[in-house]
Amino acid sequence: MIPVAITGTGLYTPSQSISNDELVACYNAYVERYNREHADEIAAGRTPALQASSSEFIVKASGIKSRYVIDREGVLDVEWMRPRIEMRGDDQPSQMCEMGVAAAREALAAAGREAADVDLIVVACSNMQRGYPAVAVEIQHYLGARGYAYDMNVACASAAFGIQAAADAVRIGNARAALVVSPEICSGHLNWRNRDCHFIFGDAATAVLVEPADNAGAGRGFEILGTRLKTQFSNNIRNNFGFLNACERPQRRWDDVLFHQEGRKVFKEVVPLAAELMLGHLADLRIDAAGVRRFWLHQANLGMNQLIAKRVLGREPSPDEAPVILDEYANTSSAGSVIAFHKFHRDLQPGDVGVLCAFGAGYSAGSVVMKRR
Repeated sequence: MIPVAITGTGLYTPSQSISNDELVACYNAYVERYNREHADEIAAGRTPALQASSSEFIVKASGIKSRYVIDREGVLDVEWMRPRIEMRGDDQPSQMCEMGVAAAREALAAAGREAADVDLIVVACSNMQRGYPAVAVEIQHYLGARGYAYDMNVACASAAFGIQAAADAVRIGNARAALVVSPEICSGHLNWRNRDCHFIFGDAATAVLVEPADNAGAGRGFEILGTRLKTQFSNNIRNNFGFLNACERPQRRWDDVLFHQEGRKVFKEVVPLAAELMLGHLADLRIDAAGVRRFWLHQANLGMNQLIAKRVLGREPSPDEAPVILDEYANTSSAGSVIAFHKFHRDLQPGDVGVLCAFGAGYSAGSVVMKRR
């Protein structure tokens, strides 16, 4: 089979950002109003009072200090507390398409390629803006790419799954080059009124171009040495929003079907899953984990990332070995590990090995082992 490489990456970052202090001010205003309006029920013990949040709590729980969003005004409006997205006509590019195209164009430029060189586009992300037509086919249209395109959803691990699909297609000759695009509008599926998770997510879009390694030229790109995927069913991270919600009886409130998780269980169960996936993958490739130059991990939680890297390395990782972007971007679901790769790969030298690993709901996890050409 044809050796393949990642030859370009792209990142779209929204222009608007929300700090922890700004987010907490809005959330606490909501809590104060809720507790006031339900004072009698709270006093009678029929309704629990809501607890205030704080920037210190958020940083301690996650390491997050800010997040980019497509609409900060709506998120910070205590009467609304979610992004406001202007409805677009069917003849206009969707919000996800617009973000994905921007990231894809940057990835193509980085690789020195044109859209016409691409035969496959996979949109791999945790939530699709609609059921059909596929966002991937829409991006294919607005980019001017050829071939075929499809959407896939494996939650936060989607980009890693997409990279395997793209690499396989290029290896066997079904595509000359393939784009994996991950546009994440996480602010739209987050319940900003839930203290346990109101701070977790941000918005972004990433793109990765995969093509034959020989096409990249000497010293360019990262050869993909291997990919490995794993899934294991769990309800500990769940989003029940879907087209059947309107048919359910009794009907649930809109914020009852959004993202929710059992955070402690997720931490306890995902850490060994991700660490064992990487260790087994590296062992089968006959690569010593201690010799891995960099780990680009899913950016979900600072403590989780540090513990996973520690289990793989057998010691505390340095910030250089496992770089973090979630302090600025928060959790951007499938885009997170690619953002880390996009921002922290240029200093690696030929022969250096790196591992991109993403993990999330499902449970799902994916490992991509690469070597700098």
